Order: sequence, then C-alpha cells, then structure tokens
Amino acid sequence: MKETIIGEGGYVYKQETLLTVLKTSLFFANDGYSVYDCKGQLVFRVDSYGPDTRDKGEIVLMDAHGKCLLTVRRKRPSLHQRWEGFKGERSDGQKPFFSVRRSSIIGRSSVSVEVYNNPGEEYQIEGSFAQRCCTIFNAGKESVAEIKRKVDASTNVVLGKDVFSICLKPGFDGAFAMGLVLVLDQINGDETITEGAQVEPITED
Repeated sequence: MKETIIGEGGYVYKQETLLTVLKTSLFFANDGYSVYDCKGQLVFRVDSYGPDTRDKGEIVLMDAHGKCLLTVRRKRPSLHQRWEGFKGERSDGQKPFFSVRRSSIIGRSSVSVEVYNNPGEEYQIEGSFAQRCCTIFNAGKESVAEIKRKVDASTNVVLGKDVFSICLKPGFDGAFAMGLVLVLDQINGDETITEGAQVEPITED
C-alpha cells in the first residue's frame, strides 16, 4: 500500500529520522511551531498571529521558505470533533485528502485518521499528546511515527513540553506527520479549555 506523500516527497526518509519540534510562543495554547532536523536545519514552520488564530479554524504548515505544504481545518458542523487536511493552501471547493476524528471514549486517548482516495490507508494515534507521549500506527498496527519528550543530550534532562521530538519510521512522510501533530495540538487545546485548566508553562526539570 502506498502511503501519503506531501509535495514532491522531500520529507520521506529512507532511515529512521528524528525531528525536533519547538513551540514558538508560550503565551497562548496552539501557537506557532518551528521544526528542525538533526543537523539543526529548519524543516517546517507554522506561524500564528495571536490568540485569535484558533477562531479562524485553519492552520497552515509551511516549509522553511514559507511555501504552504498543507492546511488543516476544523470541520463544521460536526457531531464529533473532526478535522480535515488539504494539500497546499486550501481553496474554496477543494476536497480534503484526510480527516482526523477523536474517539468519544472519555479517559482513553485515541484518534482515528482516514485518508481519502487511498483504500486501506488509515491510522490510529494512541497515547497522550498532552504528555508528549503517543504513537501513530498504520492499518497493520505497525508504528510509523512516535511523539515523545525531548531529552537534552548533554545533561540527560527531560525538557519542557514545548520542545518535543517526532521519530519518523522509514517511508512515512514528515509533513503528513506534522499535520497530524497540528490537529493533536488543537484537540489538546480544546480539552484544556473544556476542563478549565491552565496552559502549562515550560519548566526545566
């Protein structure tokens, strides 16, 4: 089965690859991101323009040069919390190429991903994004990507939750993985607001 590839396939790696994700603002939930490879080179970025970004309902993932790779937006109206992904910058009438739906089971974090026009390609995300500890599984229950806390290599200290890692298995598109991260961040932000919790500041453990 051929897996989803964004753009020209420049974000599919032949070897297991670790990307570092940095939240670029600590003042609001669901802000911008910068994503770096193991050499410290910028790979992706997501810009935000303050706390009103959430109300627009759309988030754009760009490459290092500002080219739009994909857009995610909340589907409205929707009985269940559902998000849709579009290749490039979304235009009116454009059909999504994937959708993400959160499981309605309280206390169990499970998110389903459906890819359109590619029968058999679907994913399940299990774990806790709030704790930066979750895994993306394909239809064959194989791990294709993992989100985990970032550890400072020099001090062996676990960094705050605004810095984390995405471990990509060979063949899984990094841009697609980052698009799923954006949706998970939105879902997590919604849960935080619903529960009346405060946004957790970055801490040095």
